[in-house]
Amino acid sequence: MQQKDILIFTDGSSRGNPGRGGWGTIIILPDQTSENKSSKFMVRELGSREIQTTNNRMELMAVLEALKSISAGTECTIVTDSKYVLDGMTSWVFAWQKKKWITSDKKPVANQDLWKALLVASDGKKISWHRVDGHQGVVGNERCDEIATSFADNIPPTLYNGTLEKYPLVKDILKYTHAVRTEGDRPKIGIKTQKGKKAYSYLSVVGGIAIRHASWPDCEKRVKGVSDARYKKSFSVEDESAILKDWGVAL
Repeated sequence: MQQKDILIFTDGSSRGNPGRGGWGTIIILPDQTSENKSSKFMVRELGSREIQTTNNRMELMAVLEALKSISAGTECTIVTDSKYVLDGMTSWVFAWQKKKWITSDKKPVANQDLWKALLVASDGKKISWHRVDGHQGVVGNERCDEIATSFADNIPPTLYNGTLEKYPLVKDILKYTHAVRTEGDRPKIGIKTQKGKKAYSYLSVVGGIAIRHASWPDCEKRVKGVSDARYKKSFSVEDESAILKDWGVAL
């Protein structure tokens, strides 16, 4: 990290969709007040819970609260495992604004209160958006997941607020770039792709209802010609869970 950089990890969780939920974020930022020159960065963990919410709302809340805590004019990198958040903030919101927050299928945008708040919170800040795969050993992401799920279970964790050098995860917290995916979700050099690997399942979501298919033809029959359909191939139980979490649905 450069002296001026701010690095943010975020994650959200819900027990049921809707159900009780929680969010967590880790903010690593330059220490502007310390007289100890060896303490160049501070770490601030944030998190909270809601009694009735969704996974997508908790993902959005994690980013929103992080951005609200930093000042305008700053540069930051946000690392999330939510494709929903990343695609929304780098692509979808611009079309939604033009269409007065109505989707292509003529329905009000879901969670638009949070999307609008995120636009306000991000105004005047230079943000680099990156996505990592959840539950793949990215320490910052794993810790945010721990914070989020603990709050969702109403077992508030102890949140750290202190110097980076004394942070329990200091040795590994900055190691995330090997798993970073771009805004377009294209793997960078060094990331192994799943091309040619046998599928574990095919997933589809239509009308908010998720279904697991054993073959692509079965999946295609459900989604073909459906404007709001989502579908994807998974390669393991863990991959399937991560996809469903990104979509904010459950089987």
